[in-house]
Amino acid sequence: MMKTSLRSSTVAALWLAAGWFPLTSLAAAAKPIDFKRDIRPILEVNCLSCHGSEKNKGGLRLLTKADAVKGGENGTSLVDKNPAKSPLYVSTTLPADNDATMPPKGDRLTAAQQGALKEWIEQGAPWPDDVKLVQRKKVDFVRDVQPILEFNCVSCHREGNPEGDLRMDSAPEFFSHKAIVRGDAQASTVFTSTVLAADHKDLMPPKKKNGPLPAEKTDILREWIDQGAPWPAGVTLVARKAEEAGPANEGEIIAAMHKALLEKNDVTDAAAMKAYTEDLPWGGVQFDLVPIPAGKFAIGSPETEDKRKPNEGPQLERTIEPFWMGKTEVTWNEYEQFMYKEIEFAAVDQRKPNPYINPTADAVARPTKPYVEMSFGMGKGGFPAISMTHFAAVTYCKWLSAKTGHFYRLPTEAEWEYACRAGTKTKYSFGDDESKLGEYAWYFANADGKYQKTGTKKPNPWGLHDMHGNVAEWVLDAYATNYNNAVIPFTPGVKEYPHVARGGSWDDEADILRSAARRFSNQNWKMRDPQLPKSRWYLTDAQFLGFRVVRPLKIPPADEIAKYWTSFTPVKKP
Repeated sequence: MMKTSLRSSTVAALWLAAGWFPLTSLAAAAKPIDFKRDIRPILEVNCLSCHGSEKNKGGLRLLTKADAVKGGENGTSLVDKNPAKSPLYVSTTLPADNDATMPPKGDRLTAAQQGALKEWIEQGAPWPDDVKLVQRKKVDFVRDVQPILEFNCVSCHREGNPEGDLRMDSAPEFFSHKAIVRGDAQASTVFTSTVLAADHKDLMPPKKKNGPLPAEKTDILREWIDQGAPWPAGVTLVARKAEEAGPANEGEIIAAMHKALLEKNDVTDAAAMKAYTEDLPWGGVQFDLVPIPAGKFAIGSPETEDKRKPNEGPQLERTIEPFWMGKTEVTWNEYEQFMYKEIEFAAVDQRKPNPYINPTADAVARPTKPYVEMSFGMGKGGFPAISMTHFAAVTYCKWLSAKTGHFYRLPTEAEWEYACRAGTKTKYSFGDDESKLGEYAWYFANADGKYQKTGTKKPNPWGLHDMHGNVAEWVLDAYATNYNNAVIPFTPGVKEYPHVARGGSWDDEADILRSAARRFSNQNWKMRDPQLPKSRWYLTDAQFLGFRVVRPLKIPPADEIAKYWTSFTPVKKP
């Protein structure tokens, strides 16, 4: 704990040294600490993951001041005007190896942040009644914000060309302008001007300069400002041209990726296909793949099968080329590398050349920040990722291909059922005896109302786990009402709904887990999405849904690859 009180001048010096511009001048440092600008970001980024709406470790929540004062199992966390008796502050000053240190893992608070907390408490801990905290992922200025500003803003707002008297190349100049209100994006025209309609006269950047920005970029700007708009000391911005960012359009991206896939392709003969582990070295994550041999089978179920539905027929023969398939469903450990670029970035030694971060790979779109905790409290480490849209699943495959150099995609519906059956013709891959289902699957009868860790039940004859149950799995195909209306090799989508999911889930009865059973998406899977328009990445009402990846032996031509990474292509009206 600090032995001497950090008075106003000391706090100002610490904040300036940490690169937060501009806190105040030394003369103005006696002004009250601004909660929304200076304190809220500290709590939301560093504390809410354990003390928020989803978790209340030690019985403590920090959503409101009343929560902080009430405290938890060990009493109050906040005593007005007394930092030494406020665990909210004291716990941040403890040694890193102390069990009571907060935050317990990840980045320690900086001296500037500790000083701000102390000064705020000494000032009576003012916390507006209408401000309720929400958990936030930390935005890194250099990694996340600097490229957006340099490619889209600085050319018109820099030294020598300060349109509207606004400079965005220099922190002091930028923060002295009324266009930015640190801690409040909605009061900052530097953000609100980016989310205007495409034809609005005040849109920034304007339409003639590639505006409007995509939602994932405006979301980053909003988060950065709401987190207090930290700008590291010594960082100045320079205008950069769009072509420096890599391929300019989708065709160029696909062509560059196709070339890289061919260069890395090390298996071309089915006889050489073996099980292997794909290593995601930038995140320390691995996943296993199993070879699936070529063959023929009858897709669908016979009319005599119990609980059969009309959309499972007629049975038709399909020829399947060899491929590898994920041994389990894609887990959160893997999927969050895609969701949160900071996870990937933090895992890489920034002092060394990094082959996994490159303009082509980073041109692939990534999800915006989710508006709720997407595991819905069911767990993440080793558990299947859930609630992604079909668009998100195929985009993940594209991103994974760019990062690994292997061609990954969703399985076609025929490939999925072929792999699930593993040479069998029975209701399940282990036979017709439903009483054995609990040995192979998590479903309504044994899952305890939630999904379970992948790979914990017996595999099918080809070594694939959870093909029955745990979570249902997206396939490439749009839904066709019967197999006579299906397209080979897969039925492409022309609209968002419906697409096919297979395998049944933790929330389904046994008959939905049969090898031939089908389900299809609809707009109710996104019914409670509060966003307008509704998210293209997340499903609020499909907590039973995930996916697994396949890698075909043959790499198709570039123009064909694009079809496998496209969720749907709307039919153009004449």
